[in-house]
Parts: sequence; C-alpha cells; structure tokens
Amino acid sequence: MDTLNEILDYNRNFVESGEYAQFFSNKYPERGLAILSCMDTRLSELLPRALGLKNGDAKLIKNAGALVNHPWGSVMRSLLIAVFELRVTEIMVIAHYDCGMRGMNPDAFLNKTGEFGIPEDRITTLRNAGIGLDNWLTGFTDVEDSVRHTVSMIRRHPLMPDYIPVHGLVIHPTTGKLALIVNGKTECAVNPA
Repeated sequence: MDTLNEILDYNRNFVESGEYAQFFSNKYPERGLAILSCMDTRLSELLPRALGLKNGDAKLIKNAGALVNHPWGSVMRSLLIAVFELRVTEIMVIAHYDCGMRGMNPDAFLNKTGEFGIPEDRITTLRNAGIGLDNWLTGFTDVEDSVRHTVSMIRRHPLMPDYIPVHGLVIHPTTGKLALIVNGKTECAVNPA
C-alpha cells in the first residue's frame, strides 16, 4: 500500500472512532503565542513537548530554517494575521542546531535540480527574469545570527505593533534544550490597550 492510501485508511478509522475529540480547540491560541520554527522532522513532537505546549496553545508556522527572508512573504503575512486576526500577543522564532539550512549552497542545490529532471533552461529563464536564485537559495553560517536576523525582520516590519514581543531561541534537536538568543520583552514598547 502506498503512503497516501495508508494515511487515508488511518484517517477514516481516526474519524470513525472519534479519536479527534481529544484535540478539540478553537482557532485562537490559548497562550496567545505564535511560533516560527524549522520544518525539521525531529521537531514535530519534540518542540511542543519541550515547550510544554498542548494542542490549541499556539499557532505553529514552519519553514526551512525558521527564516523570514522577505518582509512581504507568506511567513510574515502569517505572523501579521496571527497578531491582528487571531489574538496572538507574543512571537517566538525557534531555530535548531544541526539545521540543513546551515551552509546551504545555491550551486549545489541547483545541481540537484538537474538530477531531478529540471532542465537547465528553466534555471536560465528564472535568472533572466530577474529571480535572485543565489540569494534565495543561500542558507546561513551561524544559527544564532540567523535567529537574530529573523527576529529583527519581524520586529522592524512596518505593520508589526511595537508592543508585540518577538523572542529568538535555538533548540537542541535531540534533547529539546532551549538557548535564549533574544528576549523580546526587553525590546518592545508597552501595549497601549
């Protein structure tokens, strides 16, 4: 049986048995928290457990490296929606040690696209259209500096309220131990409400 059918079969049993009831929550995070973290599979269960979070406590946004590289991308939009529409009052950026984005090289990545059957002319077309593939596909050299950069991108966004704390942390992907990089409470204004 393939993965899709396995998942669909499991889902059918999950719903029919009523197992979903234990996860009931509403759309507003109980702890007023949004977390941007890496999509690394080691963090799927470890991250919420290491933070003492249960279903419904936080909005979780995941991408490669827990990065905000562009102020007008989908990650920043999600964070703003979380604040303005979903009652989020605090943001955490949580990257991790031993991340695949550390040292990611655009040339090596683009070479792999050829191995996956992407024709070279597509890469050329993208470059000729002004797409900055090299910048877009470059990782970081230091995870703590990367967290500081992402926290700064969020903090400085013209639509982000000054009173929303934006914290930066790095988690160990095996033990779950957190290292505080940026305490957002020390950098934010007082909530005028």
